[in-house]
Amino acid sequence: MDERFNGGGANTDYILDYLRRTLMNYRTTRDGEDMTTPVSLIFGPKAMIINEYAGSGGDAMPWHFRQAGIGTLVGKRTWGGLVGFHGPFEALMDGGVVTTPSRGFWTPNNKWEVENQGITPDVEVELDPKAVREGHDPQLERTVEILLADLAKNPVLAHKKPPYPNYQSGGPPAAHPDH
Repeated sequence: MDERFNGGGANTDYILDYLRRTLMNYRTTRDGEDMTTPVSLIFGPKAMIINEYAGSGGDAMPWHFRQAGIGTLVGKRTWGGLVGFHGPFEALMDGGVVTTPSRGFWTPNNKWEVENQGITPDVEVELDPKAVREGHDPQLERTVEILLADLAKNPVLAHKKPPYPNYQSGGPPAAHPDH
């Protein structure tokens, strides 16, 4: 997930809910196509690219990503602006606005975190302007290397459907002993 330059504005924890879903079961359609539960399931290793231009919700998302143990954070430390505001907005004559913070971020372990600190990546990678001009994205390229190495160590296993039950030879399968 590339969340560089995320200026925030919303707490996007619902996105992380999709990333951390685990396989519960398979279902087979009448024509034999296999489906998963949950339906929206992302297999394999995960990583998030962050940078120093992400703040507020751009700080919250990588903090939650790390706390949930979803994957590796790659890039540069976020800017640490995780404070919220909810009006009033004072308009300036140049078209800008002035706001005042009205919310702070603290954790269940009674610590004030993130604000003025940011989120430090697990793997720090500078976004080299010369490489970008030459058509490369060092942060993205390093993230892909990390994911491919993780995938090589922990490949996504292909599922194998068991034989279809034969209900004609003795009735339905026995109930599970715990039911």
